[in-house]
Amino acid sequence: MSEIFSAFAIAFELIVSLDRELYTIIGRTMYVSISAVAMAALLGLLLGAVLAVYRFPGRRAVIVVLNALMGLPPVVVGLVLYLFLSREGPLGFLGLLFSPTAMVLAQFFLILPIIAALSHQFLRDLYLEYQEQLCSLGARPNQVVFTLLWDGRVNLVTVVMAGFGRAIAEVGAVLIVGGNIAELTRVMTTTIALETSKGNLALALALGIVLVFGAIGLNAAAYTLGGVSTYRRI
Repeated sequence: MSEIFSAFAIAFELIVSLDRELYTIIGRTMYVSISAVAMAALLGLLLGAVLAVYRFPGRRAVIVVLNALMGLPPVVVGLVLYLFLSREGPLGFLGLLFSPTAMVLAQFFLILPIIAALSHQFLRDLYLEYQEQLCSLGARPNQVVFTLLWDGRVNLVTVVMAGFGRAIAEVGAVLIVGGNIAELTRVMTTTIALETSKGNLALALALGIVLVFGAIGLNAAAYTLGGVSTYRRI
């Protein structure tokens, strides 16, 4: 029991003392996750809006696929991306395997369906609410798309936050394509898994504490934004 308390004490000391290794890993984690979320948000929000407004053959199939991919196993994404980026793979010449770029791509493919599917569900309801008014004003479909994105921007931030929460907590895919290499591709979740297996509980606990409080802060921000949006609409 004393060893556990000692590990917690050292973990808090690492956080307070701004330990270089700890904050380097946190910084790398934020870089990878924020980069992936930024790319997924740009494409996913636009895709969600297009699916909400436009009607075209195969639209329902695309929506079904996006919803199904929300539960895509991370290790499968990591494995497929590994095969593409490996030396024998079609993209092997890029030399991206075991790099932060490969980890960004892995998280991008994981969270893109989440952002696209959730944004479609929200923007579809918003479009049904505004459809008559927009049609009476003679708005073209592309204008409707950007109008919905702008009007629903507060709620869409919560969608992006959901994607970020999924990205920052991911282990399997980034472990496969990143390799968990010290000073290069080691992020919070992979370090926690590694250090726990080595018995180095202090660093693992420090990262775990940061990760938990980060998740709580993220959810609090999403809840607050959602409340503000509801208040404004009322």
